[in-house]
Amino acid sequence: MELLATIRARRSVKCYDASHRLSESELRHLLSFSVLAPSSFNMQNWQFVVVTERPVQEQICAAGWNQAQLRDASATIVLCGNLRGWENTQRYLRKAPEEVQQMFGGMVPGLYKGKEAFQRDEALRSVGLVGMNMMLVAKDMGYDTCPMIGFDAAKVSEIVKLPADVPPMMIITLGKAKEVARPRMGLLDLEEVVSMNYFGNRTLTGEVDDS
Repeated sequence: MELLATIRARRSVKCYDASHRLSESELRHLLSFSVLAPSSFNMQNWQFVVVTERPVQEQICAAGWNQAQLRDASATIVLCGNLRGWENTQRYLRKAPEEVQQMFGGMVPGLYKGKEAFQRDEALRSVGLVGMNMMLVAKDMGYDTCPMIGFDAAKVSEIVKLPADVPPMMIITLGKAKEVARPRMGLLDLEEVVSMNYFGNRTLTGEVDDS
C-alpha cells in the first residue's frame, strides 16, 4: 500500500475478529519496522509487551473498563516508556562511531539526570513515534489497530509484570476488523492549527494536492 493511502486508510477500529491469531513472523515483521522510528540520541527508550494469550487479554480488558477490543484483538500490545533508558549509553550507542559515543556519552547524563519530568516526556515522545509507526505498518500488512489510553496503568503494570521505571503509556490493539470503523468525526481546518513563522500568524495558503 502506498504511504499516503496507508495514512488515509488507518482508522481506530474497536471491533475485532476474536478467532484470528497472528503468527510470530507477522509480529516480528510488525515490530522490526515499527522500531525504525526516531528517538532522541538513538536511546530507543521503549519496551513492548505483546499479549496474545486470551486469559491475559481478558485481565487487561477488565483493567481497561471492559473495552472489548482489549480482549478480542489478535494482539494487545502494551507500549511502555523506559524512564531510565538514557542511563546506559553503551546500550544504544554501541554501534555508533567512537566520536559520537564520546560526545553523546558526556552530553546525555547532563540532560536527563535528576529530571524526572523530562525523562517521562522523552519516553512519551518515543512511544508516540514508535506507536504511529506500528499502526501504519499494521495497516500496510492488512490489519487494523486502535491506540488506547483508557486503562488503569497500575493494574496493567501488575498484570504484565512491569517494573516501576517502565510504565505503560499506550496500548495498541491489533487484528482483523470485524466491523468497519465509524465515520471520522471531522478534522480541524489547517488554519485553526497552523501558524507560519509566529504563533497566530495564520497565512498558510494554497490547496492540498490530494493526487
